[in-house]
Amino acid sequence: MSEANARRVLGLIPARGGSKGIPKKNLYPIMGKPLLQYTFDAAQKSRFINQVMMSTEDVEIRAFAERYGVDTRYLRPHELATDEATTIDVVLHALDWLEERGELPDVLVLLQPTSPLRTEHDIDQAVGVFLREGCESLVGVHPMIEHPFKCMQVDADGSWQFLAKPEKYVSRRQDYRNNYFAINGALYIVTPAWLRQQGNFVVEGKTHLFEMTSVAGVDVDDLTDIFQVEAYLKMAAKS
Repeated sequence: MSEANARRVLGLIPARGGSKGIPKKNLYPIMGKPLLQYTFDAAQKSRFINQVMMSTEDVEIRAFAERYGVDTRYLRPHELATDEATTIDVVLHALDWLEERGELPDVLVLLQPTSPLRTEHDIDQAVGVFLREGCESLVGVHPMIEHPFKCMQVDADGSWQFLAKPEKYVSRRQDYRNNYFAINGALYIVTPAWLRQQGNFVVEGKTHLFEMTSVAGVDVDDLTDIFQVEAYLKMAAKS
């Protein structure tokens, strides 16, 4: 039995019903498919993930996931479906539920449905690294779109300073050092023991950074993001 098959790798998809930016965002149609379905497709095609489970309080989302073959036995409590509830609390509650049933995974892959351009190939590459390197925590990142050499912090009194400064003057973006990254939210991979001990997916200096393209890391928050995703999908369909 391969290491991948020997591990219980859970793909957990958190999707609450409420959304301020786009009503019912997780079921919003993009190119004829609900937003959630893109993550379902990627998780179910992954060669590493052997269980895909929902975390939702929403009846409509739960029914859609069940029709799609996703494990919907776990129902998120309503107190963990508010704006104030943290993702950590949501995931820890789901892990406790699984442990009570003797189903605690060896590896947890958190797949937020707001990353529809993250594919099964992204997932498998990340999980592959996680297993080979013996990681306990891994997070998806991509090079910062706005480089820190061009970004500034503005204080309350109106004074400001650049977030980062080059050792010497740099005028062309192609000469910038490409060593600044942003967490994209598309992939978080941890062991349950790490999450319970650290109380966080990402710990500075300890979490492995998995570089992804900025396209794979697109996060859908408003209609502008949806238009961007649709544009990428249309271009991909023509290529």
